[in-house]
Amino acid sequence: MIKGRATLDGTRRFADRSSAARGHFREAAGLVLSSIGLGTYLGREDAETDAGYEECVALALERGINVFDSAINYRGQKSERAVGRALARAVREKGIVREEVFVSTKGGYLPHDADDPRDPRRYILDTFVETGIAPRSEIAQGGHCMAPGYLSDQIDRSRANLGLATIDLYYLHNIEAQRAAADRPTFKSRLRAAAEVLERAAEEGRIAAWGLATWDGLRAPPEHPEHLSIAEAVAVAKEIAGARHHFRAVQLPLNLAMAQAIAFPSQDAGPGRRPALAAAKEASLAAFGSASLLQGRLTGDLPEEIEAAFPEARSNAQRALQFARSAPGMTTSLVGVSRRAHGEDTFGLASVPPAEAERVLALFE
Repeated sequence: MIKGRATLDGTRRFADRSSAARGHFREAAGLVLSSIGLGTYLGREDAETDAGYEECVALALERGINVFDSAINYRGQKSERAVGRALARAVREKGIVREEVFVSTKGGYLPHDADDPRDPRRYILDTFVETGIAPRSEIAQGGHCMAPGYLSDQIDRSRANLGLATIDLYYLHNIEAQRAAADRPTFKSRLRAAAEVLERAAEEGRIAAWGLATWDGLRAPPEHPEHLSIAEAVAVAKEIAGARHHFRAVQLPLNLAMAQAIAFPSQDAGPGRRPALAAAKEASLAAFGSASLLQGRLTGDLPEEIEAAFPEARSNAQRALQFARSAPGMTTSLVGVSRRAHGEDTFGLASVPPAEAERVLALFE
């Protein structure tokens, strides 16, 4: 395993030698992170897609991208392994230093292993359920678990897949599945138990920080059965570890078609409610945006006002990404890229300054 983790000095050194435009790098969670990151959700579970992701990791590093995101269930664990191989090659052959690169992954869903010959369901039952690693009583919606022993197991599997001694950011993945399946006291008890595991993993150096990666949870209002509260998560972290807790980030969708994170007040904050990105900023949390291109659907025709709002962008993919990464409160917008041509286009936006927040917000007037 590659030892070390992303550091302030290392990530700042990466940014300083990059030719990226002013504003492309942001300080968050005690690090200097690129405003665009590589996501690894989509694609077939095959060697060709692996090779594409590995090539795009190398391309991203060349273009000033130092944020890489995955999850153990993405492509049957193959996405984590592809990222791990690409980073090992970059360290070995390209002079990249571990401290310069930020890697996040997620745990919660019961993953199969695309490299295992067993049927996916058989693999999951044999590996997690029948062994008791994932207690049946704590599996929600047929495939989600955040039991302490299960999370600890998943952290170490992800470390092995990535080839990293320390994961920079480990997310609880879409725990709104648990929130909808359990009553409020049960959910809070499960969240606290999970947070205890993550805080212990941080103290042990297996992860550097943890967060919540969600789809609906942070964008849904408090009345919704899947609502997740940033304030409550921070409170749980403080109860366990005090002011020195390691809860540092959230991830949620933000794109031209799903703008609730900046436009809809879903989080209780003080006397009123705030959109999720504003609430995350008030809580001093880094914010990572998923589905920036809505799985490619925003690379086609866009309304004329979008083209007019971002004339500095050279393609519809860049316009959609420019909107997402320029949103107030956003740290890094993630984009899934496994083909070099797409990478050349989307990563090329690193040479363009982000748009002023006023241009983004004006689209909602």
